[in-house]
This record gives sequence, structure tokens and C-alpha cells, in this order.
Amino acid sequence: MDENKRIKAHIRKLVYGPVLILPVIAVFLIVALVIDEGAAKFLVILLGVALVFCIAWVLLMRRKSYGALIEYSEAISGDVVLQAENLPFPFVITDQDEKILWCNRAFLAMTGHDSGSLTELLPELAAQQGESASTTRVFAHEGRMYQLGTSTFSADDTLRARYFIDDTDRIMAVQKAQEKMPVRAEIYVDNYDEVMASVETVRQSLLAAIIERKLNKYFGQYGGILNKLEKDKYVAVLNNKALQDIEKNHFSILEEIKSVSVGNAISPTLSIGVGLNGESLNEDAALCRMAMDLCLGRGGDQAIIRTAEDTRYYGGKSHGQEKNTRVKARIKAQALKELFMTKDQILVMGHSLPDIDALGAAAGIYRVARGMAKKVHIVLEEETSSIRPMAQRFRNNTEYPEDLFIKGSRALELLDENTAVVVVDVNKPSYTECPELIQRSNCIVVLDHHRQGEEAIAKATLSYIEPYASSASEMVAEILQYMMVNVKLTVEEADAMYAGIVVDTNNFMNKTGVRTFEAAAYLRRNGADTARVRKMFREPMGDYQAKAETVRGVELVGDHYAFGVCNAEGLESPTIIAAQAANDLLNIIGVKASMVFTKFQDKVYISARSIDEVNVQLIMERLGGGGHISGAGAQLKGCSVEEAMALVKETIHQMEEEGAI
Repeated sequence: MDENKRIKAHIRKLVYGPVLILPVIAVFLIVALVIDEGAAKFLVILLGVALVFCIAWVLLMRRKSYGALIEYSEAISGDVVLQAENLPFPFVITDQDEKILWCNRAFLAMTGHDSGSLTELLPELAAQQGESASTTRVFAHEGRMYQLGTSTFSADDTLRARYFIDDTDRIMAVQKAQEKMPVRAEIYVDNYDEVMASVETVRQSLLAAIIERKLNKYFGQYGGILNKLEKDKYVAVLNNKALQDIEKNHFSILEEIKSVSVGNAISPTLSIGVGLNGESLNEDAALCRMAMDLCLGRGGDQAIIRTAEDTRYYGGKSHGQEKNTRVKARIKAQALKELFMTKDQILVMGHSLPDIDALGAAAGIYRVARGMAKKVHIVLEEETSSIRPMAQRFRNNTEYPEDLFIKGSRALELLDENTAVVVVDVNKPSYTECPELIQRSNCIVVLDHHRQGEEAIAKATLSYIEPYASSASEMVAEILQYMMVNVKLTVEEADAMYAGIVVDTNNFMNKTGVRTFEAAAYLRRNGADTARVRKMFREPMGDYQAKAETVRGVELVGDHYAFGVCNAEGLESPTIIAAQAANDLLNIIGVKASMVFTKFQDKVYISARSIDEVNVQLIMERLGGGGHISGAGAQLKGCSVEEAMALVKETIHQMEEEGAI
């Protein structure tokens, strides 16, 4: 008889004995009481004896039943323990403090211990503490990869079971398959024409051959294939593992290519765009194209890897080289003219808390649209002290309508299908005067000189972003000369645009090229007056004192970074004062970059400036901002000035360790 049948027999004897005996005697007793009183007394005595017998029977059979159950449970437990002991994978039981209560041979072989603390034996498990629900995740130990499973025995999480399934072979196979996935990269020589023009004709073919040989050698050492599409365009195919190795070296080809010299006065630079982790090869190609567009929009000399989840940047440390040709400006001017011809109304806006460059560029677009007999309005949500003198000059001139400047809410009311929205001096939608206007408009034009970041106006009908330009006013001044419409600037418009160039170049000291002076000359011929502009830049005594106080309290970080704090109390435009103070700090010997912080309207504004040794744009991009190599900024919400300063210091330290700046 097996154990199950034996236990069932014991239970039947325990229950059926009293159940059968007592009812029979009770029936006899009832009958005897009716028939014979003497027999009833005998049966009562018999019933008492039967009760004593039943009690003794129950006690005896219960003991035997318990014994059988204990024997059975011990047999089962022995089998379970034996089975768990012989499991082919490590298995361990711990308490809520991760103390090992029991483990099998496989766990002992894996760790060399069968007691102690699990987290001490396996420090990698520290992150697993606190889990009460059943979970499974990958766990690494001594070069092996395990599927780690966690189960609890009780609701209060007092007992846990952990098992480790060795999944190294499968994970390594998947990893190798991913490493062999093909990757497409596009490579452009940014300044090919300018480089070739700077070398003797007989050496041009040699220079082109050296560039191509360096590219072939670089991608060849990673097992990639390079194919030349045009004189300055290449496409490379390599695998994911090779791309990871290239990333570890921070795309060293970007610096190597600059060393190519056969007498050329200009060093060649590259733009590399990579698309990765798309759902298909077509999507990878689209991501690659987007990465390249972003490279070119940021001035080139960098590599960008674009995936469906994020964007990674490498290089971009050098200044964008000014292009002598104005072909692009002429093409964009013609496209802008054709677009305006199809619209009845133009709305122009810059960034929030606008400066004089944003106002000057907007004034130039206003004159273009008026020359084509279009209705034009400039969206101005808040008039800062830096633009108020110029804005007041527009209001005092009766040639301009009373509704020249309108609020964002009014612009939304005027917006219709026949309206074009022109965004100047900014390319991030969240930084504009009225982000909702961009969301609702179906025709958007972007004119900006800041390097493009990951956040961009995606549905722009026409986008003209030139990072090498000194200012948005310079770009608009060039466009005006190619519009081929009856454009005659007023002195107010010429002054505003000229002032925008002066401010953004810091009196023609930063990012100033030949085309900058040509634009300034064009504006000068149209009535811009340097004396009027200088008077317009004069500031109140309180602003001047605040700037001086900011400079006085500067802190040197790492001997090369000047950190200052501008107190916004009593200042109408503290962000402008902060930017001016950041420029002044660059005059200190040994300062490579300056950062000025100011708390204004529940945000911490950071103005970052440098001359040529540090790319402050890369630093600000880590904080969600952007700008230029020598002038950038960021806005931080929900933190204090002290916290913002600590964050910037940590970011700089991290980027220096990575070699990113």
C-alpha cells in the first residue's frame, strides 16, 4: 500500500469508528426506554462504556494518523530537498536581511560559501534589495551572465528564493548579432571648395587624394567600406561593434583630417551623420539623413549619431568657417520671396525676452513684407529694457501702424491659412515668444544663426540656419539685397539691424567675418548711424552698478572658468546685464570661459561666453540650452542659483574627463 492509501485508511478508522458505534447504541437506548426500563439502564451503562471506548479510539488513531502524516511529510520534504539540492542551477533561500538560510550545491560552487550575507557574497545584487514581487532580470557574476529570478514565500517578504539561470551563451549570441548589424554613415567635407581654393591648382588633386586616403584608412581599420558619392561626399558601411569602438575614440578622424596640409591655407573639416537602431534599413537611412542635416545646421566639424531614442554629439569644438559665396543666401532669399507671394499676412517673432538682434532681424523682415504689400505684425510679448529705446522709436514714427507690435494672444487670433510665421534669432520652439503660434501654423520660416540642437522646429516650410553668421540681423541684411523687390530701409530699421550686429559681435570682436562688415556697410548706406546706436546702448546707473557688482564677486573655478552671479532685484532685464557681465569677464587674463547666473521669473538663466579655447555651446547643450561656440546660454527650472552653479561645475568636470571640451 502506498503512502496516500495508508494515510486515507488511518483517517477512515479515526472518523468512521465513533460515527458508526455511537448512533447504533443511541437507537437501541431509545427503543429500550419505550419497551423495557431495566434494559434502558443497561444500555445507558453500555453507552457510557462506548463513549469511553470512542474517546480512547480517537486518541489512539489520531496519534497513528499524525505519525503517518509526519512520516509522509518527511518523505516528501526529503524528496524536495534532494531535488533542490541536485538542481542544475544555483538556488538559495534568504531572509528579509539577505542572510542565507539554505542553498544548493550549484550555489555553493558558484560562490564558494553556503552561509553569510547574500549581498556580501554577490555585491552586484545590492540593487536588488527591497524587491518583494517576483522579478527576473539579467545578473552578471565572474564573467557569466545569469537570468536572476526572485520569489517570496510570504506576504511580509520574510523569506525569499533566488535562482540563477546561466544565460551567457544566449546573451553573447544576441550581443554578437547586434554587433554585426550594419550601420550607415554619411561623410561630408564641409569646406571642400574653400580648401581647394586655398591651395595651388597643381596640388588640388593631391589634397583630394590625401583626404580620401585618410578616410579609407580610418574606416578600413574598423572593417568598414567607404564609397565616394561626389567630390566631397562619402558613404561608409560598418558594423555596430566598429561604431562602438569609433565612439570610444570620439571620432578621432575629425581631428586627423584637420592635419592634412599640402600648402592649403584652410584646414578641411568633416561632418559625419550616423543613423542607428531604426525599425528597418530605410528608417536607418532617414535617421542618418537627419543626423547629417543636424551636423550641417550646427556648423559642421562634428559627428552626430541619431537613433529613435536619442542623439549623441562628438566634436564640434572649432568655429564654423565663413563661406565667401553668397549662393545660399540668394537661393533662400528667392524662396522666401516666392513663399511671401502666396500669403496675405506675415507674423514675425523672435525668442522670449528679446534682444536687439531679434528686434533688428524682425524689422528687416517687416520691411521685406511691406515691400510686397503684405500685412505684417511683430509678436512682442514682453518689451525688455534693452529694446525699449528702439521699439519706442518705431512707435514715434507715424509711418508704422499702431499695431506693429502685438501680443501672442492677438497673433493667435489673426492666424489663418494665409498667414506665414517667420521665426528669427531662435530655432528652438520652446524659446520663442509664442510657442503655440508654431504649433498651430502650417507655414513657418526659420532664420537663425545659432547652432541647431536636438529640439528644433520640425515642420518649417523654409529653414535658413547659418551658424557661422554673426547675427540674425546680418543674415536678414544679406537676404534684403537679393529679394529683388522695392526694399528701402528706414533709418529706424537700419539702426535696429546694425545694433543687432554690434551687440552679437560685441562691437565686432566676436564671430566677425568679411560678410559681417559687408552687411554693416549695406546698413550704413541705408542710413544706420553709429552715434545713434551708441547712445541707444547707454544704460541706467543701476544696471551699470549691477554689472560691476557681478564682476566684483566673480569666482574662479579650476583657474580657467569665471563664475558670477547677477542679482536680478531691481533690474528690468537682468539677463541682458548677465550677458554683458559675461563678456566683460573674458577680459581677465587666464579666463577661458565665463558663466553668469541670474534668477529671474522662477528660472535660473545662464549666460556663457568664451573667446576661442572652450566651446561653451557644448556645455550649455548638456543643460538643455544652446547657442554658439563662443556664446551660449541655458534656462534651468526648479532650482536655486547655488544648485545651478553646482550643476555646471559638475558638468564641466565630467566633460573634461571625457575629453569633450
